[in-house]
Amino acid sequence: MSAPLRQAQTVLQVATRGHGIHDLTATIDDWLADQDIATGLATLFLQHTSASLTVQENADPDVLRDLQDWLAALAPEDPRRYRHGAEGPDDMPAHLRSVLTQTSLAIPVSGGRMALGTWQAVYLLEHRRQPHRRRLVVHLAGT
Repeated sequence: MSAPLRQAQTVLQVATRGHGIHDLTATIDDWLADQDIATGLATLFLQHTSASLTVQENADPDVLRDLQDWLAALAPEDPRRYRHGAEGPDDMPAHLRSVLTQTSLAIPVSGGRMALGTWQAVYLLEHRRQPHRRRLVVHLAGT
């Protein structure tokens, strides 16, 4: 007989210092380890439209810097380019950068931890200049 499906959910608060990339891997894995669910699927959902999530390399910090530079080049802070400017010149570019990345990830869980590759980590990309408190909903379903 197979074990019954169990679920757990939390909202993690992430304080950002403004524009930058924040590693969430240990925070998420710590919560997963407390859930007594060894195998399953973790869904990560960021409740914001001006920040995003990505799985990316964790070995060479230049990868993250290049990613940040690439997103800035694709969606520059230039108020002449956008109609939406009510929340400042960095807001519309932040929305565009979120469209290019993701606000939700689904990651397998194995042994009570995210089944990430050797050089992978989960990052929150803060696309705004000012510090923010971001909410990340983590939902785990498994056995």
